[in-house]
Amino acid sequence: MLAKIKSAGLIGINGYIIDIEADISNGLPVFDIVGLADTAVKESRERVRTAIKNCGFDFPIKRITINMAPGDTRKEGSAYDLAIAIGIMKATGQVSFPAGFHPIILGELSLDGSIRPINGVLPMLLSAADKEKDVILPKENALEACHVEGINVYAFEHLSELVSALNGDTPMSKFNKTIKNMRSSSCNSVCDDYADVKGQEAAKRALKIAAAGGHNLLMIGSPGTGKTMLARRLPSILPDLTYEEAIETTMIYSAAALLDSKEGLIQKRPFRSPHHTISNVALVGGGRIPKPGEISLAHNGVLYLDELPEFRRDVLEVLRQPLEDGKITVSRAYGSVVFPAKFMLIGSMNPCPCGYFGDQNHYCKCSPNQIMRYLDRLSGPLIDRFDIHLEVRPVSFDKLTGDYEGETSAQMKKEVDKARNIQLERYKDKEIYCNAQLSPKQIKQYCRLTKSQKSILKDAFSSLSLSARAYDRILRVARTIADLDGEVHIMDHHLAEAIQYRSLDRQYWNY
Repeated sequence: MLAKIKSAGLIGINGYIIDIEADISNGLPVFDIVGLADTAVKESRERVRTAIKNCGFDFPIKRITINMAPGDTRKEGSAYDLAIAIGIMKATGQVSFPAGFHPIILGELSLDGSIRPINGVLPMLLSAADKEKDVILPKENALEACHVEGINVYAFEHLSELVSALNGDTPMSKFNKTIKNMRSSSCNSVCDDYADVKGQEAAKRALKIAAAGGHNLLMIGSPGTGKTMLARRLPSILPDLTYEEAIETTMIYSAAALLDSKEGLIQKRPFRSPHHTISNVALVGGGRIPKPGEISLAHNGVLYLDELPEFRRDVLEVLRQPLEDGKITVSRAYGSVVFPAKFMLIGSMNPCPCGYFGDQNHYCKCSPNQIMRYLDRLSGPLIDRFDIHLEVRPVSFDKLTGDYEGETSAQMKKEVDKARNIQLERYKDKEIYCNAQLSPKQIKQYCRLTKSQKSILKDAFSSLSLSARAYDRILRVARTIADLDGEVHIMDHHLAEAIQYRSLDRQYWNY
């Protein structure tokens, strides 16, 4: 007796179809699973056997062989329990599928027959949507699955309930949550607001520019100046996630087992803030079977690195490639996996070990050698990859206690959205969506300078000893400032402001 059931697996964030074949034959009782199954898959033998018995069905006392094809791809996790159980019951005649109904079956079984949720449902189904049209899965994964267009979702909570529906004893009902309703929900509800920040108008201006153009930003300032407070409010002024971006982000979180089953879809831009003790594997992704790291979890959002020099240098250096390419390739003995990693990098740091170099209100206790060793923890190529270098000054007592109300996040976001819409229209045929992604060739096209502006930039290069990468980044920032002002062309004051955001290159690094 042979039965075939379809399921799905995951490599990185890419899904693929798995054919599960269940063969029941005479012989000594044995239950074998073949097809490069890991320990969690092999443990499903006991879960499946016990669940079938506890639901009142017959478990065959025969030779049972489960084959999971393709046999050259390693399968991991507990997502195949339900498919294996249904395969055994179909082979023994306890389950019969309706004519023409060949669904993908996913789900983990409890010993009492309850169907538990699994990870990676969205990427699995997105990869299978062009081949398969029906899926049976746990009820807690249904919200996630309904975002795959063209797939009929059937959600169940218990093995007995599923068997009854397959045999026609109860109706097989589709999950009826529509994608349209999910799209209309709010995608940027945040609690923190820039209205809470007293003073720091220059810093808020720089963060608004960063948000408008998708630029990386480095904040340098003494302890207590509000660097972390400013960074944590950045998502409140970023453009709302598009539906396509939300799907991309949800795929990553689903594969990483970080998706809330009650949400079904990530609706806010991610904000990731790992501790400085993080390893390079945790940052970029990896493991025996590669999983997404912090830079992929920050995809379409913000990666905030507080106390930047405290991170290990080898950890920071691995950021250089994904910052340029927008993706990270993780290679292990198991294989190579590519994870998306388009994020805004926001860093903050003190100017010296004690934190008070350049602070007019505190005395710096650090020697020049100590300051140099502290700043040398950051390489020049990494510093060059920050488009904006911002010096955050201490806030005076009068500003802290004054009644002046600065810009709110809603006001700032309105300006950011306006600038982003200009960029989306400008680059609609270029496969980019913000100024930070401009290539050198596109910079020549969209960031043209007058003769006087070239002279300004030449003087800046001579005095600040800037790199070729810094040149491109200055022009990108200038283009964003012009967009915020609604100007078609870059003006002199736009360029001058952009150059100002590179001045920290030399102010500290040539101490």
